[in-house]
Amino acid sequence: MKRSVSILSIALSSLLLLGGCRQGMYDQAKAKPLSLSPFFADHASARPLIPGTIPREWPGDDPVSTGKSEDGKLLVTMPIPLSREVLERGRERFEIYCAVCHDRTGSGRGMVVQRGFPPPPSFHSDRLRQAPIGHFFDVITHGYGAMYPYAARVEPQDRWAIAAYIRTLQLSQNAKLDDVPQEHRPDLEPKS
Repeated sequence: MKRSVSILSIALSSLLLLGGCRQGMYDQAKAKPLSLSPFFADHASARPLIPGTIPREWPGDDPVSTGKSEDGKLLVTMPIPLSREVLERGRERFEIYCAVCHDRTGSGRGMVVQRGFPPPPSFHSDRLRQAPIGHFFDVITHGYGAMYPYAARVEPQDRWAIAAYIRTLQLSQNAKLDDVPQEHRPDLEPKS
């Protein structure tokens, strides 16, 4: 007797719970994408964007946002003004995001690499010294090889600052005496 009562109470409880699920929730009024709608005068359910609205995921199509010229080629010059502040910001961002793999000099022997991660290429290789500056912006934006994209973490202005700082690292490791202004050359001579 007790067993039949418990089975009956379970069955009744299940019916009560299922009573909350109705087809009306599924069939409720809604606008399906690109369907007709009698609500608006133009009968379109999809509404036009407010003028000046930029979708959040849209990177823009200007050279500062893409790293490319109008014909789709990587930029060979910085699209933002270069200053000491930009280089300092680039160094700061480089040390936060890049040095763990590339190390602080850009040789590709960062702490993560020392712990077994595959080494990235050295920024001092001929290939990367000759690469356009837009290449570094593009790699930071979209990733390359084992490197994942940093577009969500690093703003375009900071990506350019990092690219400029990479150029500074390349120059610092590959400079010739002729690159130094004449008045500063005595500072580089060994003192006796």
